[in-house]
Amino acid sequence: MNIEFKINDFEGPLDLLLHLIKESKMDIMNIEISSITDQYIAFLNKQEEMNLEVSSEYLLLASELLEIKSRMLLPNEKVESEEQEEIDPREELVNRLLEYQAYKDITKVLHEKEALRKDIYTKSPENIKNYIDEEKVINSNVSLDDLISAFQKYYQRKIDNKPLKTKITVNEISVSSRRHDIKRLLKSRKKMSFFELFPVLNKEYVVATFLAVLEMVKEQEITITQDKAFSDIICEVV
Repeated sequence: MNIEFKINDFEGPLDLLLHLIKESKMDIMNIEISSITDQYIAFLNKQEEMNLEVSSEYLLLASELLEIKSRMLLPNEKVESEEQEEIDPREELVNRLLEYQAYKDITKVLHEKEALRKDIYTKSPENIKNYIDEEKVINSNVSLDDLISAFQKYYQRKIDNKPLKTKITVNEISVSSRRHDIKRLLKSRKKMSFFELFPVLNKEYVVATFLAVLEMVKEQEITITQDKAFSDIICEVV
């Protein structure tokens, strides 16, 4: 096997040793210590030939491997009794490798979770009073919670009935453009169902439309009313 690596490709001596064991297709519970020691030392020698610095921790593990190799070559001492088990010189090293492998596997999972987390955006909470104009009174018997709850149920029914559109559009859908569209619709129809404002169910369109409705209610451009619980929510020009 003639594969060249730089020391920096590995996170430490255990990482290098684990790699050599896997490349040699050895059983980690039954390491061929003589062979793996020779490979490890040959690897370090290769780095020195290339004038690459080998840190002391790599050399320390090399000395440990040589010690284990020498102990494996010595004849076994007779045990004092049949109940006393022979101690495998490789046992401590195997345990360290297994522990390192477990940490490495967990790290891989955490990196995957971190990559997924990058697709989620959050915003720190703010004082909503900063956005309330006390001089304006919103003429509506529908609270924001009622509006969100009703829309969530409506949106879920739409998802269950047919898949969301996934066509990628070049132009962004802005809140201001949706306000303009809603004004135009209400100018011709005077009043319409809140849910009729969402003919397209993709994320950008839905978010822009919902924010546009909230802004128009705040600016008293429209009112939203509901005759009774669970009935249709009506948007009407002021």
